[in-house]
Order: sequence, then C-alpha cells, then structure tokens
Amino acid sequence: MRGAGHPARPYAGGMETRSLGRDRDAVPVVGLGTWQRLAAAAAEGRHRELVQAALGSGLRVFDSSPMYGRAEQLLADALAGRRADAFVATKVWARSAVEGAEQLQRALAWFGGRVELMQIHNLVAWKEHLPMLEARREVGQIRYLGATHYSASAFGELAEVMSTGRIDAIQVPYNPHEREVERRILPLAAELGLGVLLMRPLGEGALLRRRPDPAALEPLRPFGVRTWAQALLKWGLSDPRCHVTIPATADPLRVAENAGAGSPPWFGPAERELVARLADS
Repeated sequence: MRGAGHPARPYAGGMETRSLGRDRDAVPVVGLGTWQRLAAAAAEGRHRELVQAALGSGLRVFDSSPMYGRAEQLLADALAGRRADAFVATKVWARSAVEGAEQLQRALAWFGGRVELMQIHNLVAWKEHLPMLEARREVGQIRYLGATHYSASAFGELAEVMSTGRIDAIQVPYNPHEREVERRILPLAAELGLGVLLMRPLGEGALLRRRPDPAALEPLRPFGVRTWAQALLKWGLSDPRCHVTIPATADPLRVAENAGAGSPPWFGPAERELVARLADS
C-alpha cells in the first residue's frame, strides 16, 4: 500500500473518513473553512450554493467562529434543511466567561441546539471558558471541545491545554511553509489521542499564487492529484496524525476540486518532499 499507512476507513462519496482522535466520530477528511470566503460568497448571493456544493461533494466539517463576522449565521442559513448532514466546528472568542457563554448560546440557537466541536479560538481566556464548555458537553449541547492557535509562539501554551486532558481536538496551521507543529504539537496530539484539524493548508492562498508547471505534478498523478491545490491538501492529510483539513473558498466549483484530495492513496515521504520542494521553488 502506498503512502503514510493510514488504517482502512469507511468512505463518504469516495472520500476517506477518519476518527477525530482516539475512539471518536469519523468525519470526511476534507472540510470547509468560512473565514472571509463565506461572506464573499454571500455578497454574490452564493453562500447557500457553496455549502450545498460542499455537502454534495462529501464534505461534512464546517469550521467557523464569532471572529468571522456573520459567518456562523450565514452557515446556519445555508444548512437549512441539511443540518443533520453537517459536523459544525465553531468557536468562542471572548475575553470573559460571560461573553463566551453568550457566543455559545447564539451558536446553539443557530445550529439547532447543538455544536459538534466547540473550540476556544486562539486560546483566548481558555481557563475561564473551559468549565462552562465542559458543563455544556456534559448535557450534550457540545459533542467535543477543542482549542486553536495560528501562531507557533503560542504552541507552548497550546501544549499545556492539550496536556490537561480536558479537550478532544486541536486546530493548527500546517502546510509546506508552516511546519512548526511537527516538532511538538503533532507528536503530543498523537500521544494523547486528540483530533487534529488543519487550518491554512493552502497558506491562506499564498501557496497558490506561484503554481508549479503542471508537468512537475506528473509523479503525483497516481495519487489522484490533478491540481496544485490538491497536492497541498493531500500533503497535509498524508501525515497520519492529521484528521481533517479545512480549506476556505467562495467558489462552489473549487469545493469539488478540494474534495478530490480526500481519497487514498496517500503520499509517502518522497511525494511529500516533492511537494515541499515545489512549494519553495
């Protein structure tokens, strides 16, 4: 078997699903981020089309946050009639426990009284939020708890939160230009059995601005790669410690392209090194 040796999993529309950490729900490995892009789609009247295209392509994980303006509300609107098909991952982003509780309450109202993954955004006031979130997890309003951070300078604090045993998942940046999580965070997540969601798999679009010549991708064609974006997404998912990648797009046509990166076979070390070299060229 090629690639990184992921254990066999069931499939959703051809896409691999992975347990979100040890003994947790299995979800499709490609999701949809809503930072800026969902609002951009809404400005063109296409946010419902975008989310429906995602569901139609086998995506189930939708990541949002109160920091993203109206993204949570727009996502809820776009999921009308399809809420049961979605795994909603959103966040609290607040300096006080009171404000965090208000944000959670709004999310519960928008998403039918439950959130599958509630994350503490950028670790803001995490000690204040955790008791409230744990209580809501106990009564079933939250399925899993998580924590996120975008900056390597905060990974020491993130490791501290992970080691408390009080969260189920983390969300961190991971792409060929941002690999700091390989040093401590990914090994610790694997040791603790935590789910790992990947933000910025395309470097917030920066890695797409200089695309390699299509001929350079030929060695990746046996892995189902047809585009540079797919190569980047598959690069992250080929690390067996990672479970879901959440690229953002406002284009419904891009959703199907991204979903195409979510099926085996997975890259081995040679293919991952090739993608890293191409990203640096």
